[in-house]
Amino acid sequence: MALTKIKKALGFSVEEKALTLTDTDVFPFFGVTPTASGVSVGPSNAMRVPAVNCAVSLISETIGDLPFKLYDRASKETLKDHPVYRLVHDEANEWTNANDLRKQLTRDALLHGSGHALLTRLNDETPFEFRRLEPSKIQQRFEPDGEPFYLVSTDQGQERWSYRDVLRIEVSGGVSPIAMGREAIALALTFETYMARQLKNGARPSIVIEAEKALTAEAKKKILSDWELCFSGDNTGKPAFLDEGMKARPISLSLADAQFAESRLDQIREIARVFNIPAAMLGELSRATWSNLEQLNRQFYDMTLKPWLTDWSWAYARCLLTPEERRESYFEAVTDDLLTTDTAARATAYGQYRSMGVLSANDVRAGLNLPPREGGDELSNPYTTTQKEQAE
Repeated sequence: MALTKIKKALGFSVEEKALTLTDTDVFPFFGVTPTASGVSVGPSNAMRVPAVNCAVSLISETIGDLPFKLYDRASKETLKDHPVYRLVHDEANEWTNANDLRKQLTRDALLHGSGHALLTRLNDETPFEFRRLEPSKIQQRFEPDGEPFYLVSTDQGQERWSYRDVLRIEVSGGVSPIAMGREAIALALTFETYMARQLKNGARPSIVIEAEKALTAEAKKKILSDWELCFSGDNTGKPAFLDEGMKARPISLSLADAQFAESRLDQIREIARVFNIPAAMLGELSRATWSNLEQLNRQFYDMTLKPWLTDWSWAYARCLLTPEERRESYFEAVTDDLLTTDTAARATAYGQYRSMGVLSANDVRAGLNLPPREGGDELSNPYTTTQKEQAE
């Protein structure tokens, strides 16, 4: 009965099987997901794992930094004069620019499964601004025909909003990587805790001095004091002389310690798989080389970012464009800077596009962030144009 009330308050259906507060299926309702290691994983403690923090920041910040533009389908021209262009390219509202909103909503989706922003309109239905919604204050529901709508908790109570007025970004499958990879994240947290306790309570000496006969406590203190005085600090590495048959035995890294270090690398790789990111981008460089770095960047775009950018393009179009406008225009992220290679390769590519008649001089100048010049819109091949033709 208590669980039924909780589920009703949270907006969940009560027609599901009965659960008690001791069932493990009830934990997600409270934002807690237990694991086999006994560590409960949620957005807050998961972000304390460096690999998770790096993955979330890398995806959200990269998507936020890529500019979005509105294009005409027929001419491929940028529609800067359209009233919604400002919301995707410049500012989402007076205190949040468009880039920051994409970062925030992508981060919400990675940590909670989905991110939302409420669209407000003017009296003539023109989109005016986006405002981010806290993940805990919004719930997605569906009409009998499958049309989604949203329940938003406000100071005045719960409000219902159409899917056309809520910008929604969702991870694949609707389940956050934090929940899908909770076992791997919990194991990484366990490793961190274990190592911290070892260093705090189980510190081991680097060398052991063995004696053939028992020594008094005073004699042990004298030997240790002399050893530190003679072989620490600037004296490290100097030869040692031991009397009365004593031996110095260094303690090397055990096989278990070596396996522990390798296990920590495995956890970074597992977390990289959870977020669908090349492990080298999370700092695991054991298999990365300078020669494959460019390929890793391309892999990051194709495998990780492209689905997110497609989702963002459709989310913008769903909220900001009418069905008639969607047939004539579309949103798209500008990924040129992300996929740019070295300067020489870029110059070669631009030169080939110019000779093929694909790009004009002004197109190339725009790609280099330079102003257009007069007569630069022609698609003639500059490598075959004669001096006579230029004079004419």
